[in-house]
Amino acid sequence: MPEFPTETLNSPEAAEAVRIITALKDAGFVAVLAGGCVRDALLGRKPKDFDVATDATPESVREVFGKRNTLAFGESFGVIGVLPQRSAASSETSGKLMPTEVATFRADGNYSDGRRPDSVTYGDAEADALRRDFTINGMFYDLFESKVIDYVGGIEDLANGRLRTIGKAVQRFDEDKLRMLRAVRFATTLGFAIEYKTFAAIQNHASDISVVSGERIGAEMRRVMTAPAVDVGLETLVDTGLALQIWPGLQTMNWTAFSKATEATKHRSFEVTMAIALFHLPGDTLHSLRLIFDDWKLSVAERRSIEAALTHAETITQCDGLAWSRLQPILIDDDAETIVATARALAPKSRGVARAARALSGDPNELNPAPFVTGADLIANGMRPGPEFKSILQSIREDQLDGKLTSREDALQRALQDKP
Repeated sequence: MPEFPTETLNSPEAAEAVRIITALKDAGFVAVLAGGCVRDALLGRKPKDFDVATDATPESVREVFGKRNTLAFGESFGVIGVLPQRSAASSETSGKLMPTEVATFRADGNYSDGRRPDSVTYGDAEADALRRDFTINGMFYDLFESKVIDYVGGIEDLANGRLRTIGKAVQRFDEDKLRMLRAVRFATTLGFAIEYKTFAAIQNHASDISVVSGERIGAEMRRVMTAPAVDVGLETLVDTGLALQIWPGLQTMNWTAFSKATEATKHRSFEVTMAIALFHLPGDTLHSLRLIFDDWKLSVAERRSIEAALTHAETITQCDGLAWSRLQPILIDDDAETIVATARALAPKSRGVARAARALSGDPNELNPAPFVTGADLIANGMRPGPEFKSILQSIREDQLDGKLTSREDALQRALQDKP
């Protein structure tokens, strides 16, 4: 059995979980670390959060910590949020900590909506493990006994890099359709292979993912798209049939070019990876983005950033000899980082990308100097506001950026000469 790395417990989030487990233990209850944090620790990865499972009922949890120190996250499903301890010693960090989820061991009833159980009954650790989704997520860690508790074969599957449902895959996916996409996400982010029965069940029931909300689909896809092996993840979506419901355009992906582009950019944001993918799909990329935007409920900022990359990235790859007045407006765009990162993925050896990257990382005042002449200056010199303002100011700005005008005086004189 692998050793649980105790250094995992050194973070403020882990310390909160330890505090909660200790308090529950002192009150006479069983309490253990549960789920993803155990999986990640055993894999040598830093857990994002630390969940606690216990035989204490939600009411008992609130009694132990006080109702003012708890939140009813999902009390009907046995989940209580315990707020961080507020003390002089921890005041600096407690404000940054999220509540720790404390879930009562339970067994689930039927899932008539394909998402949540209609009812739950409280039970023991084994029953709780057996109702979870995948074996690697069904383990617990007992802090006081210093041992991993595994009722479902999660340790063996971790060792073999295998993703497998707990119990019958069809039943697990029927309970929550999103688990099919979560299987692809876990396999992609962890570099695991999906066990063949689990894989076959996804293929046979892939169309059922259509009942899952766009928000939940989008949340999982953000994680797939930011994984190092995103190309493998997206190909798995196609192979399982999930892509037909989630992103039909993937059927026509240029996989060789896409893989090469993503490998060229190791630290990719969701927006950059989406832009790279859309560049390697035939057809109207902006139309494809609009469909995804609606289906996955992307934010306005995400859509804007991806659209900016699709519009300008190719210009960046060919901008080595481009006039500075043509390049500079792109580099002061709010999404310039996304644009240049996408361009680098498309053409990593491009001189244009190197030029843009140097400018973007340089002195902000050189990148975007104050304009020599503004609309207020024109008005002060007797010009009436009108349509010609824009063209005059644009012309002067371009000449300023290109070094054809070097002073405010010269720029103003030019403006007055251009006065209609």
